[in-house]
Amino acid sequence: MAFGDFAAERGKALPMGATLTGEGVNFSLFSRNATSVTLILFESPAKDSPRCEIPLDKQRNKTGNMWHCHIRGITAGACYLYRVDGPYNPEKGLRFNPHKALIDPYAKAMSDLSEWDFSKCLGFNPGDPGGDLSYSYEDDIAEQPRSIIIDDNDFDWQGDTPLNYPLRFSVLYETHVKGLTAHPNSGVQHPGTYRGVIEKIPYFKDLGITSLEFLPIQEFNEHEFPRINPKTGERLTNYWGYSTVAFFAPKGSYAADRTPGGQVREFKEMVRELHKAGLEVILDIVFNHTAEGNEQGPTFSFRGLDNSIYYILNENKRYYQNYSGCGNTVNCNHPVVRTFILDCLRYWVMEMHVDGFRFDLGSILGRDQLGRLMENPPVLERIAEDPILSSTKIIAEAWDAGGAYQVGWFPGGRWAEWNDRYRDDIRRYWRSDPKETRHFATRISGSSDLYLRDGRKPFHSINFITSHDGFTLKDLVSYNGKHNEDNGEENRDGGDNNNSYNYDSEGPSDDPVLETVRERQLKNFFATMMVSLGTPMILGGDEFARTQGGNNNAYCQDNKISWHDWSLLEKNAGLYHFVKEMIAFRMRHPGFMRPEFYTGREGNFNAIPDISWFNEKGHIPNWDKIGYFLALRLDGSKAETLADQDDNDFFIMFNASHDIQAFTLAEAPGKKEWLRMVDTGLGSPNDILPPGGEKPLPSQHTYPVKARSIAILISKETGHSQIPVN
Repeated sequence: MAFGDFAAERGKALPMGATLTGEGVNFSLFSRNATSVTLILFESPAKDSPRCEIPLDKQRNKTGNMWHCHIRGITAGACYLYRVDGPYNPEKGLRFNPHKALIDPYAKAMSDLSEWDFSKCLGFNPGDPGGDLSYSYEDDIAEQPRSIIIDDNDFDWQGDTPLNYPLRFSVLYETHVKGLTAHPNSGVQHPGTYRGVIEKIPYFKDLGITSLEFLPIQEFNEHEFPRINPKTGERLTNYWGYSTVAFFAPKGSYAADRTPGGQVREFKEMVRELHKAGLEVILDIVFNHTAEGNEQGPTFSFRGLDNSIYYILNENKRYYQNYSGCGNTVNCNHPVVRTFILDCLRYWVMEMHVDGFRFDLGSILGRDQLGRLMENPPVLERIAEDPILSSTKIIAEAWDAGGAYQVGWFPGGRWAEWNDRYRDDIRRYWRSDPKETRHFATRISGSSDLYLRDGRKPFHSINFITSHDGFTLKDLVSYNGKHNEDNGEENRDGGDNNNSYNYDSEGPSDDPVLETVRERQLKNFFATMMVSLGTPMILGGDEFARTQGGNNNAYCQDNKISWHDWSLLEKNAGLYHFVKEMIAFRMRHPGFMRPEFYTGREGNFNAIPDISWFNEKGHIPNWDKIGYFLALRLDGSKAETLADQDDNDFFIMFNASHDIQAFTLAEAPGKKEWLRMVDTGLGSPNDILPPGGEKPLPSQHTYPVKARSIAILISKETGHSQIPVN
């Protein structure tokens, strides 16, 4: 059969999207207010490939609000788009325009987006005095990237299933698929790709993390805004990817395989190989807005399918509510959109085998169709209670750009949260801010003030010091202010409240004393995360002091500013050694991964409280007057609600002051003694000792902790007499 000799058979309303049937493909699309729908078929992604347009019959190819048909003879690799007609009345929220070819929201792969110009997709005439109230008759079919038909059964998973580690046994590593290996010194054969990630598996295994949390990999247009780096003249791009075009489709430019659908196969290959190595895959997903932007933005999918259904509109429906800060807000709690979101999440779990999701600006998923925050948002509850997602990690960024801030009370049951209170309080303590020690203690003990009241657990707190959004850890201790001049916004973008400190010299320094202080602080941050109750998350590259030159908003820097510079791994080998050993230390000791909050009381099986707090003199702290010194003793003995097995006891001392401080030690339990395990005041490799290599102390009564340092003592039966105190 020659391409184009197609007839639209009736087809079925479900499943939505393009589904191979064995005899052809079933197409199904939602639009409530459309008056007509036309399916456009292409033989291939090539711009000059043959195409045909097949109008759908209202009587035969429509069930309720679902437009559908079955086309015989179509196979995987063919491409398609839609034309959808209906009223064009922006002031009533209707923006249908059949001259603008539309991407299927359920498209599982897209053709090349590298030359996509959003200005060709405008549903209005930008030069017209009426602006977006005008109507464009310009056809954009030649410019529009195409949806590619995918065969989800054409992959050998080799028995793979999602790993789904319990959160409390996880160490997350936030990274960017491209930026991880794009640098010329990354040492991989396929830089900037899913295969490049596979090539770094030995590194991840050596580091000891359990889970990779990727910045958005759903298809987006990196060339959506025309901005220039004022320093270099180079074009800036959407590097982070928080502007989704197709929610079911992995990004094609991240694949070494550029054949139609190759990105799907390569993504699956990456997940399979990571799972073989015991590494989870968590996706950062952006349901709060889309790349169509505000009323001045392009029409390429939802806007042309049913604008008033998919987006939260203003009272004057010409305009969009902008709780995302990106021009539009997805109408997440509309029943149709709820179904779309659940279908999408299930697809990534069932067909792509991912282990979890981090929901960007998650509070938007809690807003109703008027933009009001809901007490029990249906979509959040459905995600939490969905039987397919029951073991999948669901992590919320519990705020949005519309003023919602829900850290500690994000609705929906089992949700974990990015805990920015942890980030800020830990930063301020180690910066030696006054009156921060009590907040520091609350954060390292699991943030019970946030998560205990609604029945959640310590592991629902995702503890992080840095993330993609803000300074890297190295920059946090090297800059007092942001330096975003390369972004072309005159350094106005990015946050100003960074709680950073440069230690009296802005930026890089050749002063070995200064750099020693900075490295010690990096170790303090890592050690703090690893002994805190909660789920730690590391920003990729922080383990070898990656820097962005003080840029705390590198969303547009697809270059060496953002890429991992792997030469730093050798340069900062001591730091890397400390980080990987601290991760291993945490994973060896279940006492730091307890499923319940500390009680501070004696339990039925405990001789001493599970946690005891001290000041530097060994007394119970006066929390209203405590200074920069804090110590705690952890009881590692088994208790029914605390740990899965017996663990050692620990005495941990924190000194955020500028001076050395002798801490009075609590008595070690039984016939045990305290041995030195970690001391960030010492140089590598003495800053952290291997199991069995712990050092005895000169005294079991006091321990000197250097300025800006952590010391961790472990209890063991040594069988020898302690060294007498002079």
